[in-house]
Amino acid sequence: MSVNNEKMVTVKFKNSNKHFDYTTKYDDLKSGDTVVVESVYGLELAEVVGEAKESSDYRAYGELKAVIRKATEEDLRQALDNKQLAKNAWAICEKSIARLNLEMNLIDTSYTLDRTKAIFVYVADERVDFRELLKDLSAALRCRIELRQVGPRDKAKMVGGLGACGNETCCSRYMRDFDVISINMAKNQMLALNIQKLSGQCGKLMCCLRNEDDIYKELRKDLPKLNSQIKYKDKLYRLTGINFLANQVRLDNREEALTITVDDLRTLLKQAVTTVEVSDDEEDDAEAGEFSE
Repeated sequence: MSVNNEKMVTVKFKNSNKHFDYTTKYDDLKSGDTVVVESVYGLELAEVVGEAKESSDYRAYGELKAVIRKATEEDLRQALDNKQLAKNAWAICEKSIARLNLEMNLIDTSYTLDRTKAIFVYVADERVDFRELLKDLSAALRCRIELRQVGPRDKAKMVGGLGACGNETCCSRYMRDFDVISINMAKNQMLALNIQKLSGQCGKLMCCLRNEDDIYKELRKDLPKLNSQIKYKDKLYRLTGINFLANQVRLDNREEALTITVDDLRTLLKQAVTTVEVSDDEEDDAEAGEFSE
């Protein structure tokens, strides 16, 4: 439920595009301001996203936490000092991981603003018994320790980098949550089913496959599958490729190869020309669907 007589503000944290709502007594908060809030890890700095609004404008479920204060110069200085402390903690953790011969890769270390907790983020193929590591870190750092395991997609989001398109990876640039990506999305876009080329830095199917999936589904609506047989000008051809961007369809038989437009193909279908459909397995065996002449 919303808190009466208070405004609501949306914030985001470092290395995250997720937005969280807090109540606030400050009327003058604006986008880009830094505030101190309590997160699931403890006290943290967060960036305000958008303007503060009346609580009645929000539909929040459950009681929301309040912004503790606007970030002061001391808060900002402490956050900078914490970065150096986190580097030292990283070195201590890496040394302990090597000594204990643990199969884990550290990817991020941070402190809460008040330095009551140090958070270590790592990736590992299997579950890690880090009890001895926890003892080492607690003794060396004299604060609460949290070890957090994340998957390869979360790692790619945190580390960032450039995708095959030359732009910053989608996950680190704007994505808030990870959606399910399936190989059917590549099929819809007529892409060759080369898993290596379709995978991002995380080793999973690229998130951008989902971005155009709805468009390609609509474009492919009512069109035959690849490898279907189509009768065109009294001859049988096999549909071997569709390039929606170039508005081209490739038809092949033993005698010749033709290129017609997608619009021509739709006209054929409207004229009730019989096509012989193929199974999904046969479609997978077809050549790459998109092509250039």
